[in-house]
Amino acid sequence: MAVEVVAAKRKPLAKWKKVSLWILAVVVAIFIIVLISANFYLNRSLPEIEGEISLSGLSEPVTVVRDDMGVPHITAANNHDLFLAQGYIQAQDRLFQMDLSRRQASGQLSEVIGESAVKTDKYFRTLGLRRAAEASADRYTDLGMDALKAFAEGVNLYIAELRENGKWPIEFTILGYEPEDWTPADSLTIGKYMAFDLGGHWQSQAFRQYLLEEFPKEKAYDLFPEYPENAPYIIGKEKLDISKSFASAVIPHEFNGSNNWVVSGEKTESGKAILADDPHLGLATPSIWYQTHLETNEMNVSGVIFAGIPGIILGHNENVAWGVTNTGPDVQDLYIEKRNPENPTQFLYNDKWEEAEVISEPIKVKDGKTLDYEVTVTRHGPVISEFAADAGSDTVLSLQWTALQPSAELEAILNMNKAENWEQFEEALQQFETPAQNFVVADGEGNIAFKANGKIPIRKKGDGMLPVPGWTDEYGWKDYIPYDELPKTVNPNEGFISTANNKVISDDYPYHISHNWAQPYRQMRIQEVLRANDKLTAADMMDLQMDEKNLQAEEFVPQFVEVLSNVSDDRVDEVLTVLGDWDFYDKKAAAAPYIFNVWMTKIGNVLLADSIPEKTLELFSGKRAAIDQLLRRAFDGNPGPWIEEAGGLEEVLLTSLEQTLAQIEESEVKNMDKWEWGSFHQVRFNHPLSSVSPMNYLFNSKGGIPVGGSAVTVKASAFDEKGTVNHGGSWRFVIDMANPNEAYHLVGPGQSGHVKSNWYDNQFEDWADGTYHTTTLKQPSGEELILLPEGKK
Repeated sequence: MAVEVVAAKRKPLAKWKKVSLWILAVVVAIFIIVLISANFYLNRSLPEIEGEISLSGLSEPVTVVRDDMGVPHITAANNHDLFLAQGYIQAQDRLFQMDLSRRQASGQLSEVIGESAVKTDKYFRTLGLRRAAEASADRYTDLGMDALKAFAEGVNLYIAELRENGKWPIEFTILGYEPEDWTPADSLTIGKYMAFDLGGHWQSQAFRQYLLEEFPKEKAYDLFPEYPENAPYIIGKEKLDISKSFASAVIPHEFNGSNNWVVSGEKTESGKAILADDPHLGLATPSIWYQTHLETNEMNVSGVIFAGIPGIILGHNENVAWGVTNTGPDVQDLYIEKRNPENPTQFLYNDKWEEAEVISEPIKVKDGKTLDYEVTVTRHGPVISEFAADAGSDTVLSLQWTALQPSAELEAILNMNKAENWEQFEEALQQFETPAQNFVVADGEGNIAFKANGKIPIRKKGDGMLPVPGWTDEYGWKDYIPYDELPKTVNPNEGFISTANNKVISDDYPYHISHNWAQPYRQMRIQEVLRANDKLTAADMMDLQMDEKNLQAEEFVPQFVEVLSNVSDDRVDEVLTVLGDWDFYDKKAAAAPYIFNVWMTKIGNVLLADSIPEKTLELFSGKRAAIDQLLRRAFDGNPGPWIEEAGGLEEVLLTSLEQTLAQIEESEVKNMDKWEWGSFHQVRFNHPLSSVSPMNYLFNSKGGIPVGGSAVTVKASAFDEKGTVNHGGSWRFVIDMANPNEAYHLVGPGQSGHVKSNWYDNQFEDWADGTYHTTTLKQPSGEELILLPEGKK
């Protein structure tokens, strides 16, 4: 009986199992079908990179060979065909990025993203990057304008193909829109955006004004800039509501900068100059850079360009190699403007009310109404303090900025691409006005050279430290530093030139350049290594670009240890032991760099976070250098009010260390010796759509990779509060002029913006471990695409 009961009970169970297995099988089958379908859908939008394609507008066939890293080598019979092909090929790999870039710079993101982008659009409409780009067209000769038009023609040919076959990149499908045709103004607007990204310090002026309004003078001045003694060179009263006015401002990353250096043949094993460059910008998918090789009978040039622009901005040809870092000059001034209380479009100037220009900038919003938006432009520039605050205030801030003036950087780039020596290259640079950059150059004649190039204003009065009165002509710009008097050095006796956003030249220089310089540690380390070796090789330069020596730690750790050595606390003793045994390299497997780098951020928080609103603190672009400055003074026995009011140096170090340990211990084992910098400090090349789950699984499938280095090492890898390395060497480049036909490159995470491309993220790990690829000026082997004039296929 019992057996029968058991058997009876088992029958439903067996049936349930069968049904469950059947349901599971169906679910798995559906899942597999969905995956296959999704994969097919993604693959169908991959561009054609082999065979033949007919393109209207071409006069002769163009050959495009993609090498094993996906770098297109484009060979054409003439410039028009070359730039048309460059536009077409760039669009194949980066169309969504190109469209997003022009939209952000133009203030048109809301049209495809929605209401969440309105504040950003208002800000860029206020700045007027697109207005400046459109006004720049008249500065171009036929050389530049023909290149822009041909490039746009090529982009539009690819867009037309997609309209016909419907094989849009997946990002357009997700956002539910199709891009408009490309124009020359789009390329110029992206160029103006790069000038924005490399800054000009208006936010620093606003922040210093805030300090003077909110704190006693001594405390305010304690955070004003000061350059550390012996660090190396390369050669108002109106109340303003700063916190409210700029709460939604888009502020470029504090560490936007770079390393570059060039070494003469006297210090190299090959006997020829070696040049290295690694611009420090945001790390994302796709890369900000697009690597290309362009060849006609007029030029043969290889390197990188911003997606959406023709030519090569950084790289080399057969005779000249060049690289840049950000000079960081004070090329922006905030003017305090007095508005006529009875007429909001008039502002006081030399005792008269002057009519401002009011520009209508309607903003289309996806799934919403078009917003009426107006920008007020005074004689100095756009009123920027009202884009996020209430309009109508009697006192506002306007912005004067060199990048808002017409300029012709692309013309300079095209001439740089053809230069045969340093002299021709310097002549081409005259038209490269914004952003101001530190160019280092090596040529085939053995010259090495440096020039801090760009349009840098000479002020009638004032020095770019604070906002100045706009109601008088006393504080206007009277001129720019003459081109022939910009800082320059050629073939120095030391045998090398290096720059790392540090102070360009001594105070003996007759013109003001900037108050804002990067912390000097990268430059100090570069010079330390270059001075120590007279047989340098390209491999040495690649090693130096990946160098993780932390000279900030070398300066401060012994002093931290000394101050805290008498503190009776086991955990503090353990920290001091770990730091005391450190060799000051930010190795990913070490505990000391984890402690030190987080500690330095906590020191800043202890000193400033409770006194200054978070959004206002974002205006403080020199915060880290200022914290260094406060610590140096305190160690010298002169603690300023910020440290004194926080309880003194020992208290500041102890409190910030407690916060550091609390943060680290949330995610690490208790044994400090087991902590690893790389468990927190990880590079992630995030796609712009990956912030919306589950898009991160599609676009950021590799997650994070542990890396060494930090914001102050030559291997630049700045991190956010979550430890994500989101800023650093966006492109790494080394060339030995003994063989100018080849150069070594790294473009993380890869060449293509298409998620299913073999070159989408194939340089992700390479970026982390420093594995470079070689690109040649000669035709490589690879997948070949022939672009034919229409009707000749």
